[in-house]
Amino acid sequence: MADEDQPTDNQAPGDQPASDKPTGSKKANQEYNAGDLEHLSDLEHVRERPSMYIGDTTIRGLHHLVYEVVDNSIDEAMADFASEVTVAVNSDGSVTVEDDGRGIPVEKHEQLSEQMDREVSTLEGVMTVLKFGGKFSKGAYQTSGGLHGVGVTVVNFLSEWSEVEVYRDGHAYHQEYERGIPKGAVRRVGASDKKGTRTTFKPDPQIFPVTKYNYSTLLKRLQELAFLNAGVKITISDARNGESETFQYEDGIRQYVEHLNRASDTVHPDVLSIAGEQDGVQLQIALQYSGEYTENVHTYVNNINTHEGGTHLSGFRSALTRTINAYGKKENLFKDLIPSGEDVREGLTAVISARVPEPQFEGQTKTKLGNNEVEGIVNSLFGEFLMKYFEQNPKTAKAIVRKGQLAAEARESARKARQLIRERKGALTSGGLPGKLRDCSSRDVDRCELYLVEGDSAGGSAEGGRLREYQAILPLRGKIINAYKSREDKVLANNEVRSMISAVGTGIGADQDLTKRRYGRIVIMTDADVDGSHIRTLLLTFFYRQMYELVAKGHVYVAQPPLFRVKNKRKTYYVQTEDEMKSQLLDLGLGDSVFDAGNGQLVEGEQMAKMVRSLAAMEESIIALERRGISLKAHAERQDPATLKLPIYHVFLGIEDFWFTTRRELDEFIAAKEKELGHELQVEAGTTIGPAPSSNDAAGDSTGDNGGEDAEAVAEDQLQRPKLRIVELHEVRTINTMLKDLSELGFEIDTLIPIERTGEEGSRYTLRRGENESGLEDLRGLPGAIRAAGEKGLQITRFKGLGEMNAEELRETTLDPENRTLLQVKMEDAGSADELFRILMGDQVEPRREFIQKHALDVKNLDV
Repeated sequence: MADEDQPTDNQAPGDQPASDKPTGSKKANQEYNAGDLEHLSDLEHVRERPSMYIGDTTIRGLHHLVYEVVDNSIDEAMADFASEVTVAVNSDGSVTVEDDGRGIPVEKHEQLSEQMDREVSTLEGVMTVLKFGGKFSKGAYQTSGGLHGVGVTVVNFLSEWSEVEVYRDGHAYHQEYERGIPKGAVRRVGASDKKGTRTTFKPDPQIFPVTKYNYSTLLKRLQELAFLNAGVKITISDARNGESETFQYEDGIRQYVEHLNRASDTVHPDVLSIAGEQDGVQLQIALQYSGEYTENVHTYVNNINTHEGGTHLSGFRSALTRTINAYGKKENLFKDLIPSGEDVREGLTAVISARVPEPQFEGQTKTKLGNNEVEGIVNSLFGEFLMKYFEQNPKTAKAIVRKGQLAAEARESARKARQLIRERKGALTSGGLPGKLRDCSSRDVDRCELYLVEGDSAGGSAEGGRLREYQAILPLRGKIINAYKSREDKVLANNEVRSMISAVGTGIGADQDLTKRRYGRIVIMTDADVDGSHIRTLLLTFFYRQMYELVAKGHVYVAQPPLFRVKNKRKTYYVQTEDEMKSQLLDLGLGDSVFDAGNGQLVEGEQMAKMVRSLAAMEESIIALERRGISLKAHAERQDPATLKLPIYHVFLGIEDFWFTTRRELDEFIAAKEKELGHELQVEAGTTIGPAPSSNDAAGDSTGDNGGEDAEAVAEDQLQRPKLRIVELHEVRTINTMLKDLSELGFEIDTLIPIERTGEEGSRYTLRRGENESGLEDLRGLPGAIRAAGEKGLQITRFKGLGEMNAEELRETTLDPENRTLLQVKMEDAGSADELFRILMGDQVEPRREFIQKHALDVKNLDV
């Protein structure tokens, strides 16, 4: 479940003014000939229509790039050629994916070479030609999730830059690309006893509005893959914050089910599991029942998470219902009610993993399986296994049947409770509405909004600030019942819940009818303190459990109050986020600021804005460089005087180290050294991963009884046959780009570095804004000085939430469609949503404590 910014209230996404719509009367629409058609290359088409290949260019599409590359590594593991995969988010925001598989072939590809009339390597074909790969026939891979030539090619095309290193046949190979175009041929860069492929790419900001990866999102997907591929070791690390995690599960999806149920009390102790194969389809299923009241089933095909299910899920569900009911009837366990399919799935946690030779997915993003033959295979294999298991384990079988019986009885009780609600003169008539509802006057359902407000006092402020024509207010007293831990009939007995059901009008559970809803939007509006957050979570839990369709169709929202109130002499306005506040202060400070470089050069206006934004963009990369122990001052001494670029590659050869600005320089150095030494250089394992080795590492430091003699022997060997280790400073690429922008304004790298001064003379630089002046010793301090200048004359108040606002402020910030921000609650991954609700709202304390400890430092607004 994810909260995302809502489009503007007055215009639906994709709408355009009537005057802008094509009328069909223009001559261009009447004439149609060959000149109107154009052919786009693979590269042009992907960059022109990226959403056709990765779903979209939002955060979801950005992370999909990583998944496409990882899928290829996992395919090697599925084919038993790889056992380890590493994913590293680098300090500059680029991502490196490495495996120990066979490595992409690098030899000349005859077919492509003939087509392109030049020598083309297989590696270049994989990276630059769509629909070119080893997975269209079953020669290289029996089953696969990724597609060489589609997924990895698209990643290359949508990257600002990328590079691939291949280790195979005793050698290391390398090729670089810039926005999908090779910067040179595949080059052999040394000897190596490694095997595998390493791909590094930087998402292109020309394609993606946001290029910052979310560590927890990547971690969740990689942990999934580790569960699904028993024994495979998957490691993720993030150089931006030092986090890392390694996953390896020998029992695969059995441990996955245990992980999903870690916050629940289970009905039976053991996880049931089946592994079978029929007609080339490999099937693994693991399941366990818990005391929960929701179904939690995760389905995968060739490691792809099929969120929308498909034929494998249909086969599983029909076999489960048929077998449980057959066993219950055989053992005379049923009384008056026969459990339905929904009843027997209550409390079920299951993982279904199918490997299909020729899967039929809906679209490249693969969310639903369509192979009809898979349904029968799953139905047959799983049904036979479950009946045999029940006969051999009657105690577990009876516990599962009893769970379904209780669900059926609760369903019947809930049906009677819903009937009572309907009999109270009907939910759609005024007589059936709760007395404390302050309803709106409009009957235009799509326009009407229901605000669920915490407490009667807050409801009074909301009542005074609302737009009465189409905004209704329903105050809720106290905290509603936890709908996750309670059966439906108990939930329906809660007065606050009954009030919400009556006001919304759609009914609940299986009886939901969205055509009967009384409001287009249901808006949760609570304080930002601990109690408010708890109430908001309880309300979201209720909607998730009892009004799922309302959430799935996008009718539930969360009101987002502003974080700051800003007052100046003329007006008061509100700012939503910390980043927005910083941006506004920067804009205010830039308004009439002048930068005096001290040499007669003055910078102002557009040039000033460009310089400050370049400096702000560079700062994070400079900090990342300094975390490596490399100061900007020391690195500046290595700057190339011709190109003014800083070195990107730090190379260790034996006990010596070297710096290079471009990969071509590095390759030329390697070639010259190999010629000098008379043999191919040995590339050290993990050549570009991790920090630079210490002097002891480079010399081969050793410990033990004969440490001194061993160290001398290793040092001598390093002189005779030195090993090559390459460390790439990814953040320097960004610094070089920003240095180029600054150079165009007349400022070189030395302006970023403080100089030693006696303190008797004035400041090195001066920032003027009106009559105010401030001194600076280097340009790195300029963005902060600009923000400080922009803040002068302002009164900035940081809010804790709605409770600090009166009716007028509440209307202006949170109720008025012209100013407010609403977060739409979206159900993108029901399985993940259920897992999170289970941890936060379930009975087990330990998983909740672990969650809080793990995410404690991520809290931005803490109410103490």
